[in-house]
Amino acid sequence: MSLEASSVCIVDVSGKIVCESKIASEPDTLIAWLSGLKLELTRIGLEAGPLSQWLYAAMRQSGLVVELLETRHVRTALKTMPVKSDRNDARGIAQLMRLGWFRPVHCKSMAAQETRALLTARKLLQVKLHDIEMSLRGVLRGFGLKVGPTTPARFEGRIKELVSGHPSLERIAAGLLAARVALRREFDRFEKEVRATARRDTRARLMMSVPGVGAIVSLTFPLQKPKFRTFKSSIVQYQWLTGHFKF
Repeated sequence: MSLEASSVCIVDVSGKIVCESKIASEPDTLIAWLSGLKLELTRIGLEAGPLSQWLYAAMRQSGLVVELLETRHVRTALKTMPVKSDRNDARGIAQLMRLGWFRPVHCKSMAAQETRALLTARKLLQVKLHDIEMSLRGVLRGFGLKVGPTTPARFEGRIKELVSGHPSLERIAAGLLAARVALRREFDRFEKEVRATARRDTRARLMMSVPGVGAIVSLTFPLQKPKFRTFKSSIVQYQWLTGHFKF
């Protein structure tokens, strides 16, 4: 699967190729094409990737028997192919599905994907804020101006104090500080949304009852282990369905 099109290969029980095509990577288009074949599709395989969860959810909802395949397992299985191409990959995946030589992976729900997107956006702004602050420190250090220990609230004032009387540095600092203000505003908004999301989630609230576990960890952990799991660790055993922690 690529952003624009997906290579499709259908084989019968003996491994003979029934048909091949290149279809637009859109759920409705793929579903309509597969339905129009008038074939009894026993199993459909999608290699996990950026688009796969979106396509998988729509195809599942339409009633198609589709599996999401673990990417590394597929790549290992297809290493022996002499020529690497989308068409050959589709052929290889079709044979893996026919033989049952595949490892299905869990597809995250839409709610889980939305939570992950929120956490990713928050982390991105956090990183960019840190980059701007470190860049300002680095620029001023080259002129012998040391910011030193400070707090997020006092950082802007400290920078303005140091660059006062240096016209070029004042302009540079003003631009970077303006960007920092905008990033800080949006970061704070995401931070509030993350905390609100954690408060609404029963599993997250339960995890936050453990000392040292906050909103970020309590939301991230369920994204990785959405189903029942028991961790036989000397540190923690986590039983998902019962929602019970043992330390």
